[in-house]
Amino acid sequence: MPYASSTATTIAPHSKNAALRRESPYQQRTSQKDNPTQQLIKQAVDFLLQQLKAGKSETLTAYLAAMARFHSYSFGNILQIARQRPTATRVAGFYAWKELGRFVKRGEKGIQILAPMVGYRRRKDAADEEQSANQEAKPAPALIGFRAVYVFDVAQTEGADLPELEHNITGEVGGHRDRLIDFLAQQNITLEYTENIAPALGVSYGGKIAILPGQSKAEEFVTLVHEVAHELLHKTERRTMTTATVRETEAEAVAFIVGQAIGLEMGRASSDYIQMYAGNAALLAESLEVVQRTSAVILGAIAVKASVAQDTPTEFSRDTVEPAAEPAPEPKRARRSHQQPVEAIAEVA
Repeated sequence: MPYASSTATTIAPHSKNAALRRESPYQQRTSQKDNPTQQLIKQAVDFLLQQLKAGKSETLTAYLAAMARFHSYSFGNILQIARQRPTATRVAGFYAWKELGRFVKRGEKGIQILAPMVGYRRRKDAADEEQSANQEAKPAPALIGFRAVYVFDVAQTEGADLPELEHNITGEVGGHRDRLIDFLAQQNITLEYTENIAPALGVSYGGKIAILPGQSKAEEFVTLVHEVAHELLHKTERRTMTTATVRETEAEAVAFIVGQAIGLEMGRASSDYIQMYAGNAALLAESLEVVQRTSAVILGAIAVKASVAQDTPTEFSRDTVEPAAEPAPEPKRARRSHQQPVEAIAEVA
């Protein structure tokens, strides 16, 4: 029985996508019993779905809780911060840092920004005041001005370490990396290493992938697979038919499946990444057909030729990928960033 069909019994997908999965010629022409690659994909998808259903890990929960203590700033305040401290990355007030277990170092100079003052405006005459006193409901608060406040960059503080998302992907990549790079060349996708994309680990530009140098071999491989998935799936008209959450869920699911299939220890890295972008098990179930196809293509390309299953596709065709069902175009953003998830609002450009 095709894996997508069995999943549909527990998670209600869109009827259109469910029909596409049931009629998929890709899943009909080989069974998991006959195709070792499909067995690996099913096992990896099962495990990832279990992790997503279990909810956020303790690491992700702590990270998001810390990020919630930072505030988003207006364009004017961002310019003020950049002018006074160009190297600032995360800023917060004195007491906000204290709540996070960090303290401003002695002698540090604060960064001045403007904070709104909200209050109730006084009535102009006695008649209005009497009328207001007779009303049970309080007047709505209004912006009455701004005042100067001071914030401090994380580098100006010391104390407890801030929670970070560490992928902790381990294992031996072997010759899979070289074969993946060869696959990129066959797809006319260039690869470059640059620190300019930091803090993102990788970025897909459409025909070009940039990778942040200095990652472990296992982390770099998974990052590269994530960006390859974006290149194969999200650089055509299909991009306008998916949301950022759908795209990140699909790309990271492919990265997890491929990494798991070659023997890497993935831990909770992929499920945390997907949930950081508001993805979940139900959303992944909607994209199973696309995820499975793309994973099989990449696995077929990086496997040792003698061990590639007979019916595993080795060439990618965008005609074989059904579009997801959520039409909402999103602007392109850096992928696999430790510091720039959708919900994290603590960053200063």
